[in-house]
Amino acid sequence: MVVAFNVTGDEQGEWTVLSVSGELDLVTSPVLRGRVHDAVAEGRHSLVLDLSEVYFCDSSGVGVLIASRRLIHSCRGKLRLILPAQGAADGSHVNRVLGALGVRRLFEVHPDLDSATDEEAGPLSA
Repeated sequence: MVVAFNVTGDEQGEWTVLSVSGELDLVTSPVLRGRVHDAVAEGRHSLVLDLSEVYFCDSSGVGVLIASRRLIHSCRGKLRLILPAQGAADGSHVNRVLGALGVRRLFEVHPDLDSATDEEAGPLSA
């Protein structure tokens, strides 16, 4: 089975939303890194990464997420992740990987797009 990797962009008010699907690994993570850098270069410093359709994430993918956090914070921006409890077929793989590595607490995590783009909504607990 071949799982296509895709990153699509959209605007939701002040937020730039990058929806990621497929496998986030050594081969595909540079694509996401590039899209994040492009958004920041265009002056968009409020970024949501929707990872609800990511089926697999390895250490390269985690590295891109951490580097994205660092970049956005250096611009005094905001980064939010969408990591639903149930997503990408049988539960959010990325959520489990970040939790297992002990880095999930570094991110502001939301269950869906509405919550992630709402200034009044609080993140899920780490």
